[in-house]
Amino acid sequence: MTDSLNAELLDLALEVARRAGDLLRDGRPADLGVAATKSSPIDVVTEMDVASEKLITDFLAQHRPQDGVLGEEGASSEGTSGVRWVIDPIDGTVNYLYGLPSWAVSIAVERDGETVVGVVAAPMRGETYHAVLGQGAHANGEPVRVLPAPPFEQALIGTGFGYVRERRVGQARVLHELLPQVRDIRRGGSAAIDLCDVACGRLNAYYERGLNPWDYAAGALIAREAGALTGGRPGVPASTELTIAAAPGLFEPLRALLEDLGAWHD
Repeated sequence: MTDSLNAELLDLALEVARRAGDLLRDGRPADLGVAATKSSPIDVVTEMDVASEKLITDFLAQHRPQDGVLGEEGASSEGTSGVRWVIDPIDGTVNYLYGLPSWAVSIAVERDGETVVGVVAAPMRGETYHAVLGQGAHANGEPVRVLPAPPFEQALIGTGFGYVRERRVGQARVLHELLPQVRDIRRGGSAAIDLCDVACGRLNAYYERGLNPWDYAAGALIAREAGALTGGRPGVPASTELTIAAAPGLFEPLRALLEDLGAWHD
C-alpha cells in the first residue's frame, strides 16, 4: 500500500509540476511586473506566481481533495488524509521576473509529516528532478549521485541571500569568512535548483539561512536520496534557521564552520 500510494503521489507531482512549468515558460507575458511584495519591497510576487499556484491547487483539489496543502503564495488547508503537498509555484521568482533561466516549480509530498516524494521541474534547463523516499534520486529519469567529498578548500558551495537588509548584512559577514576557505561560491537564485545541483554533482554543498519549507522540502529529499546529508544546526533538521546539504565528509566540517560563524542568526 505504501509503495503504490507513493507511486501515485509521484505521478501526480510530476504531472502537475510539468503543467505548471509549461504555463510559466509559455505563458510569461512580455510586460511581466510585480503584483505584490512580501518580506521587503524587493521580495516580490508576480501574477504568474499566483497563476501557477492556482493551477497546482486546482489540480490537487480534483485528484486528491482530502489532502492538505501548504503553498508559498497563501494556499493552505489541513486535509484529512495524512498527506500534505508543499508547493512553491515559482522558486526563483526574481530570476523569472528578469528573464533569467534559473527558476523551478517545486512540489513535495509529506505523509504523516515525513517527506516521501519530491519533484523539482526546471523548464528552462529542460530538466525535471525527482525522488521517492528510499528509491534514489533522478534527473530526467536517470539516476544521479552526489560527488564524493573533496578537500574543504576545493569545495564549490552554493548559497543564497534573503531580502531583508539586516539578514543580508549577516549573510555577507558569513560569506566574507567562508569564501577564502573554499574553491568558490555560487549564488543561483533558486534554492530548489541548488539542492538538485548538489544531488547531480554540480555543487559540492549548499547552505542558506531563511528558507521556508516550500523552498527546500522537495530539493532536500532529492539531495538525500542522491547520497547527501541534509540538516541545520548540529542535531537539528533543515529549517528556516539554517539549511545545509553536502556529501558525507564535507557536510560535517561545513556545518561546524557555519555554526562557528553564526550563519544561523542575523
